[in-house]
Amino acid sequence: MKVFVAIIVLGVAMRAQGFNPPARYNARSRHFFWTLENKVNVGILAGLVAADAITTQRGLNQGLREVNPLMRPFVTRGATGEAAGSALGFGAAVGAVYLLHRSHHYKMERIAMRLIVAGEAGWVANNIVAIRQGTGKR
Repeated sequence: MKVFVAIIVLGVAMRAQGFNPPARYNARSRHFFWTLENKVNVGILAGLVAADAITTQRGLNQGLREVNPLMRPFVTRGATGEAAGSALGFGAAVGAVYLLHRSHHYKMERIAMRLIVAGEAGWVANNIVAIRQGTGKR
């Protein structure tokens, strides 16, 4: 009789464990990656990457040099190389932010995206200043 009661108690305990998912699974379902904020930030980043590509090629045509040693092999190959390098950089940036999201670092995800956008805006502004100084325009 004791064995029968022990089996029933064990079965009830195992069954109860199966119907109550941990709280972290419920919390995960409330956070989606493609929120309005992320859509806007990714769109802004895409525009800044395109502006960076255009200003970089214009600067190279005026005799300036690419400062980033990782991008230099791409941008010296013309527009196709620039497009490939820009796509790799854009994908790496969005991928890094997505990995932060998947690892439940939501605050760091937002901070990282904003820092990436601000950094890209800084590079675009730097390119514009260098082009204007190189041609004598102000």
